[in-house]
Amino acid sequence: MSDKAYTPPRVWKWEKQSGGKFTNINRPVAGPTHDKQLPRGKHDLQLYSLATPNGVKVTVLLEELLEKGISEAGYDAWLVDIMEGEQFGSGFVSVNPNSKIPALLDYSAGQPVRVFESGSILLYLAEKFSAFIPEQPGQRTECLNWLFWQMSSGPILGGGFGHFYAYAPEKYQYPIDRYTMEVKRQLDVLNRQLSQHPYIAGEEYSIADMAIWPWYGALVRNKVYEAAEFLEAHSYPHVLDWAERIAQRPAVKRGQMVNKRWGEESEQLHERHDASDFIHKTQDKITSGD
Repeated sequence: MSDKAYTPPRVWKWEKQSGGKFTNINRPVAGPTHDKQLPRGKHDLQLYSLATPNGVKVTVLLEELLEKGISEAGYDAWLVDIMEGEQFGSGFVSVNPNSKIPALLDYSAGQPVRVFESGSILLYLAEKFSAFIPEQPGQRTECLNWLFWQMSSGPILGGGFGHFYAYAPEKYQYPIDRYTMEVKRQLDVLNRQLSQHPYIAGEEYSIADMAIWPWYGALVRNKVYEAAEFLEAHSYPHVLDWAERIAQRPAVKRGQMVNKRWGEESEQLHERHDASDFIHKTQDKITSGD
């Protein structure tokens, strides 16, 4: 069954209504739409984010660093509501000119260092604190191989499969088939790797796992797009086993809560400024006034 044929015009013109769920925030130009300065908390590390898979990568790493006893990894996490266009505020754009979460400012050296793109933030923090990235050159390179694999593969899953399967205003067979085929191939890549190693880059848990798990781990656990049955997630047993093991880590559980504003209120921590916030400032506590 073929979709209705589309003949591209000689010159493309933006039609705002074509964006589906994201119509209000999609646009073909960059730059800020309004003036809004970013807040700053007490820590050297200031994170501006939302608990999408890309945002979760960074909060998981920060919580893992703190779990490891690295107190210098203390951070303030500020929620950026991308559905309301907050990523187009002037302050946010000054940190990330691409207007995508997450974005990080590091004040530890005095003059703030801006870091944007989730993979870049993971690498920056892992190197800064000498943690979750191998020191031996060959192992380090393998870790980076998989980190960059995720950065290049993720848009196929999110912007491709996720958009046409879950978010597009109409379902079309060709793009769904095309992206499904590629996502299943990617899952097979991971399944084969994890059949030989307990973690993505080898024997040790690393930023490679933290980059891949929020996307592909969530996918096979039916936490994004509700597509596990459609993709036959059960046919990737090594990915499923790895995904469940990662999900049980205390730092991963906390990291998923930070800057989250959907689901159970007890699992939402809109802002994070102190470890005690996980106990006293989840959204259910704020709503009830406790």
